[in-house]
Amino acid sequence: MNKKNVLITGCSTGIGQALVLAFHDKGYKVWATARSLKKLDALTRKGIHVLELDVNDPAAIETAAGTIQQHDGQLDILVNNAGYGAMGPLIEVTEEELKQQFQTNVFAPMKVVQTFLPLLLKNQGTVINIGSISGVLATPFSGAYCASKAAINTLSDVLRMELKQLGVNVVTVQPGAIQSNFGSTATESLSRLKPGSAYTAIESAIKERAMASQKNPTTAEEFADILVSKIESGKSLNIVRIGNGSRALPALKRWLPVSLLERILGRLFKLDRLRN
Repeated sequence: MNKKNVLITGCSTGIGQALVLAFHDKGYKVWATARSLKKLDALTRKGIHVLELDVNDPAAIETAAGTIQQHDGQLDILVNNAGYGAMGPLIEVTEEELKQQFQTNVFAPMKVVQTFLPLLLKNQGTVINIGSISGVLATPFSGAYCASKAAINTLSDVLRMELKQLGVNVVTVQPGAIQSNFGSTATESLSRLKPGSAYTAIESAIKERAMASQKNPTTAEEFADILVSKIESGKSLNIVRIGNGSRALPALKRWLPVSLLERILGRLFKLDRLRN
């Protein structure tokens, strides 16, 4: 039995659940968390430890840290995976929707890191923040999501520099297209266009953006196996990109002129069909 332990947020489906199983198969003591314990029943039956944790609830984060302190006294790996994606024309995103996007994808993982840091320091632990290539290459109709992922990508990079000499490693993971419920969840959260919206004629393109990550995706299981293998390798990690498009899309951002890149994206998402 691997004596190391790992806590993962957002484990009810997708990447989070796959990571739980991948770490568990390697012998780690895994603490799987989600807002609803009922959604973790399948993991409980496998003997995996579960905790109810809403990452947007500071009190729940403190309680979870207290549980780890009581049972283990330390934490070896923290995986900030829980996230949320809102889609739609940025000009029509409400202030409340924008706040919710940043609350879940930026403020919550930072609070989790701050709260669990004392436990991570005890055994020179590792923080794994799941960002996204969407934080590198921004696309139409996902502005709030892309901005929040750009923020957590950057915060994670800075944490790596600031915590390294204290003995805590920070890994910024930027997945490409990974098979999950993200597309359907994003579509459900897609705000209805406002009456008279300038984007009504291309509403189908907005829905296509919500499902873009589910076109030829890498499976969550393959993603998890690759990431856990990299962590197990003992090699120094900083930014890790895994999944379909995770290297090609940042390369487009790096090498294409802005005007050309934006023209390509405009055509892809039918923005060229809009008229003044």
